Amino acid sequence: MRNKEIIVKNILIRFVTGDHDNFISLTDIARYKDTNEPKDIVKNWMRTRSTIEFLGIWEKINNPNFKGVEFDAFKNDAGSNTFVLSPQKWIDATNAIGLISKSGRYGGGTFAHKDIAFEFASWISSEFKLFLIKEFQRLKDEENKRLALGWDIKRILTKINYKIHTDAIKQHIIPPKISKQSMNIIYANEADVLNMALFGKTAKNWRDENKKNEGNIRDYSTVEQLVVLSNLEGLNAEFIRQGLSQSERLKKLNEIAIIQINSLLGNTTMKKLL
Repeated sequence: MRNKEIIVKNILIRFVTGDHDNFISLTDIARYKDTNEPKDIVKNWMRTRSTIEFLGIWEKINNPNFKGVEFDAFKNDAGSNTFVLSPQKWIDATNAIGLISKSGRYGGGTFAHKDIAFEFASWISSEFKLFLIKEFQRLKDEENKRLALGWDIKRILTKINYKIHTDAIKQHIIPPKISKQSMNIIYANEADVLNMALFGKTAKNWRDENKKNEGNIRDYSTVEQLVVLSNLEGLNAEFIRQGLSQSERLKKLNEIAIIQINSLLGNTTMKKLL
């Protein structure tokens, strides 16, 4: 997960984002009410019956491994004067996934799925919740714009050397007066040389493994993979002109792909394309 921050009503709010979910710091939200002991604010919120019921419903919807028996025990005790519940105790007892308890002086605290975090913010302050949602959505809109730009860049990268590649195939591999259907088969076959060199599978292999996904293997590639793919197109075109056999080209291209991917991973310039 990646750490990010937003500012809401002069309060720094941390959140972590993964592939599909965003978890916002309840500890930071609680600072709007008490800057000195935010963790106590979170515990007080978790003492209420309405909170336990909300957390339980969320887990039942989103977590197939949620322990309902333990949840029922908490729900029965919630609201009593002696009832105390910490985020970590809730997580351990019920196998909850909606809350994350992180240790550490600076990166620690209680984080919650955005659905739960917005509910907590509403308990803190309706006004604060609205500002939190607005700022969170603003950041997400900016990220989506950057992703859209990154997607356009990735698609352009795959086309940079496409004509060079197909021209080399046309001039050195395709026999004269070949039918259009046979020509397309040869183009697809050579495209799979690149796919095998970079991804270790053909386009058909990928489709068989991802029948529910639309598009093709290159639509789901990383920026690094598409940069290397663009390079491989130019290299394969040159290897074709040199008269190398397909097996020789595949071996060379695979070796080059491994070297280039390793070189690009962690490259700060590449990350600017994301």
